[in-house]
Amino acid sequence: MPKTTVRIAGVTALAAAVAAFLNWYGNRHDFFDLRIYMSAMRWWADGNPLYDYAQPDRVQGELYFTYPPFTALLLRPFASIDVNATIAIFTVGTALAIAVTTWWLVSPVADRHGQPRWFVAGLAIPLIFAIEPTRETITFGQINMLLVVLILGDLLLLVPRNSRWAGVGIGLATALKLYPGIFIVYLLAARRWRAAITASAAAAGATLAAAAIAPHASWQFWTHELWSTDRVGRTDYTGNQSLLGLLGRLTAPDDPSRLLWIALVALVCGYGLWRAARAARAGDEVAGLALTGLVGALASPITWTHHVYWFVPAFVVLVDAGLRGEGPRRRLTLIALAIIGYAVLLRGVVSFDDWGIAAEPTDSVQEFVRRNAYVLLTLVLIATLPVRSGVLDYRRRGPKWTDLPSHAPVG
Repeated sequence: MPKTTVRIAGVTALAAAVAAFLNWYGNRHDFFDLRIYMSAMRWWADGNPLYDYAQPDRVQGELYFTYPPFTALLLRPFASIDVNATIAIFTVGTALAIAVTTWWLVSPVADRHGQPRWFVAGLAIPLIFAIEPTRETITFGQINMLLVVLILGDLLLLVPRNSRWAGVGIGLATALKLYPGIFIVYLLAARRWRAAITASAAAAGATLAAAAIAPHASWQFWTHELWSTDRVGRTDYTGNQSLLGLLGRLTAPDDPSRLLWIALVALVCGYGLWRAARAARAGDEVAGLALTGLVGALASPITWTHHVYWFVPAFVVLVDAGLRGEGPRRRLTLIALAIIGYAVLLRGVVSFDDWGIAAEPTDSVQEFVRRNAYVLLTLVLIATLPVRSGVLDYRRRGPKWTDLPSHAPVG
């Protein structure tokens, strides 16, 4: 049977299996977060203060609009169209973003291993749709993949070519949701001064533009709402897969030590960003951005399961390194880590378990592992993710992603 026929059959079978799984899984959240955004936008369009919007909730009491004013300005036009049309636009946009970013990530891997790009992407895209972070992003109606497109577009397309626009995407993503600001720190750690300055200027420019258009909302957000962490939910929920979430689940119903949390964040950020900067200087942009995203997930006070996209580029690195690494034991270890990690994401931490609504401490090793699976996996990846020497040298204009031969060393 021709190879192309076998490949088409394999991609089709995998896509059908994932489609069947997602159909069985269902739309468990009915675009809950997106509906809140749209309700808040209609409230604001009617002349009410944006951050005074509150929606009753049986679990948390009230839910609010928590994004910066720049995000609100981009969402406000959707207040004038039907919510179902908005849901369709966001769902299609998220699906396209997943396809595009996956193509960016796996195309060079396919080239290095002599496989057709369409085949490798055709296998990877359904696998990414199946994992819990993606399922939660789509069914909640989150905007995370827009941020991913901006960040990856910067780091995989513009930065390697020394484009004058390098950093703009990261800056805009930071203005939209703050959390991507960790990638500005990454640019600084990697000594990409111009891109870091551009990103900072883009973030500041977008924020100031929002302040000029919506001064009251901007003042309210930056002076009050930003610091009101209780507006986004309790930190001990199982869905919060950050270091603060882990500590909160250990001490619930009491609050964890903030001093201990800050110390752990400093340790993880210092080591993780050091590794990310080394990856960037070695030419492994994907490892660098994966490490940075994972560090940000641990450091943020709130990291819901739909925030942790950064496992995806980490798994791309693991699979690529595992298929061409030196020594059978090392290759087996890397592939095994990728498979185990993927299994963790496929099952997830909240899809088939309680969100931890009751503020109860974690009282067994099994519960600790189950409720902190993403945190533990992230720590393992930050410590062990390989750096592939010479995959992409960002210092050269117009680099080729396939410069690295299949036998090149992995460190």
